[in-house]
Amino acid sequence: MSAEHAARATYKVRVAAPAGVVYGLLADAVKWPLYFSPNAHVERLEFDGERERLRMWTLMDGRLKSWISWRHLDPLERRVEFRQELPASPLGSMGGTLTVRPRGRDETELEVLYDFSVTGGLPDDVAWAERATDGASRTQLADLKAFAERWTRLDELVLSFEDSVRVTGPPELVYDFLYRAGDWPGQVPHVTRVDLTEDAPGVQRMTMETLTGHGPHTTGGVRISFPHAGRIVYKETTPPPLLEAHTGEWVVVPDETGVTVIAQHNVVLREADVAAVLGEGAGLADARRHVRESLGRSSLELLARAKEHAESAVRML
Repeated sequence: MSAEHAARATYKVRVAAPAGVVYGLLADAVKWPLYFSPNAHVERLEFDGERERLRMWTLMDGRLKSWISWRHLDPLERRVEFRQELPASPLGSMGGTLTVRPRGRDETELEVLYDFSVTGGLPDDVAWAERATDGASRTQLADLKAFAERWTRLDELVLSFEDSVRVTGPPELVYDFLYRAGDWPGQVPHVTRVDLTEDAPGVQRMTMETLTGHGPHTTGGVRISFPHAGRIVYKETTPPPLLEAHTGEWVVVPDETGVTVIAQHNVVLREADVAAVLGEGAGLADARRHVRESLGRSSLELLARAKEHAESAVRML
């Protein structure tokens, strides 16, 4: 008979932001990868306005873990209850409550209570679970505090945009080009090196070196593929200068006359880098324009190569 190790934990943090802002960030789990550094991707599976079912991918103590969670949202009490339906091994269970309490007009206390168990209770598994859950919790709370406390300027710091191209070719070939990122060096001019591994089918860890107008940059990231939907989502775990966070998605959309390929980006600007990258006197407006132009240019270049890959294959046939 296997034994289970059970544990509970409590965390509290004070945030210099209104309670509504803090609760709003917690409630919008789909955007967590942009706010919280451990979260790689969140996919909403079901939602009825109060209860939602989520598939989550999160970096825990260096490992990319995935699970399905149920959450109950209570905006009146500013409370979120969660319970993992399919916990990631070696966890046997995980659940808890997030409670947001106002402590003044622009001051909030966030309390996190959770419990978990470790299947089998092996010492190494228990030690990893305690270290990973504690580390992820502390990092997420620190990220939330830092993000929420800039609430009056988030409209300036957060930027979302997309670019697209039309392709006269099979969507499978377009998707195949985007998926095989390890082959991009030599095919995509600004990509000089890619180190890619797959933790599981369709779940990729990637380090990429690119050439930019400000010299070479090395970025690290996680990519998660949904081939039947024609989607590849990603998060840069090591974003380039000017970016505090960067998430995005490649989408291949076939129709009667061809294929539309979309490159979508979400970023949080790193204000401290603006002067160093763009020069003294540059502001957030300049940074927004620079990021939009540079990321858009790189995306369109890559999409052009995907288009060429698909259309040249059709001509050869």
